[in-house]
Amino acid sequence: MATILITGGTGVIGKHLSTKLKEKGYNVSILSRTSSNDTDIRSYAWNIDKNEIEQQALETADYIIHLAGASIGDKRWSTKRKQLIIDSRIKSAELIFEKLKENKCKPKAFISASAIGFYGTITSDKIFTETDPPANDFLGDTCRQWEQSANRFEELGIRTVKVRTGLVLTKQGGVLSKMIFPIKMGIGSAIGSGQQYMPWIHIDDLCGIYIKAIEDAQMNGAYNAVAPEHVINHEFTKTLARVLKKPYWFPNLPAFLLKLIFGNMSEILLKGSRVSSEKITSAGYQFNFTNLESALSDLLIKKHNENSLNSLKR
Repeated sequence: MATILITGGTGVIGKHLSTKLKEKGYNVSILSRTSSNDTDIRSYAWNIDKNEIEQQALETADYIIHLAGASIGDKRWSTKRKQLIIDSRIKSAELIFEKLKENKCKPKAFISASAIGFYGTITSDKIFTETDPPANDFLGDTCRQWEQSANRFEELGIRTVKVRTGLVLTKQGGVLSKMIFPIKMGIGSAIGSGQQYMPWIHIDDLCGIYIKAIEDAQMNGAYNAVAPEHVINHEFTKTLARVLKKPYWFPNLPAFLLKLIFGNMSEILLKGSRVSSEKITSAGYQFNFTNLESALSDLLIKKHNENSLNSLKR
């Protein structure tokens, strides 16, 4: 079976994707700060600052999935943080490109994460598609550079796919865990106007799209990884409260308060437009979760039941 090399393999998405790939019989290896001969998932060392990658990692890789990159939502966007967000994505891709070229390695595909931030942090009536140009704001420019670094692999004759990801719904970590906290405290409310769209995707569907990008040799270029359903923040928060069986009646959280707390990063919370999933569905991908309530129920109710079962066992 083919070997998939993953960068960012220790993150939430990387771990989930590794599990899904193993279940399908793929061999999985990751790039990490240190090497490990784990028989389940092999870790190869790389050091971006020193321009180093264990050669065997690239020699054995049939496909490369590039997920590495500093989190956009963890810290305020200082000038230093913005540069880190960009460099962690671009320099890591450039290192892989140069080492593949140097060692004359040619995987069957290079599949890179990207984000719907490509279209910018705006709220509009437009439904964005893969043919739209990048926005001129920070996220738009970051994604533009991110995808340009992925496009270079085409120079080596490597099929290249870019997965523009929306809000990823997961059991652990991510923005969903931050949204859950106030709702569980009984103070759930919409953010800002509440009219901004929140293009979302269940982590199982995101992994499914990556697997399709491996298995479907016809896939090339950019694909939006968002569920077909369009939901505004007010509807999203109300649905989340309903799934958790918690009240939803507090006034909207004022935009000025979020700007005070998060600075420029508040834009990703206060703004959002619809993003089309038509291209990936036309390519033949069938979503497991097309409805927000079913996606949240799968993640949150199952998690609750699993925790309750584990408590009984103890």
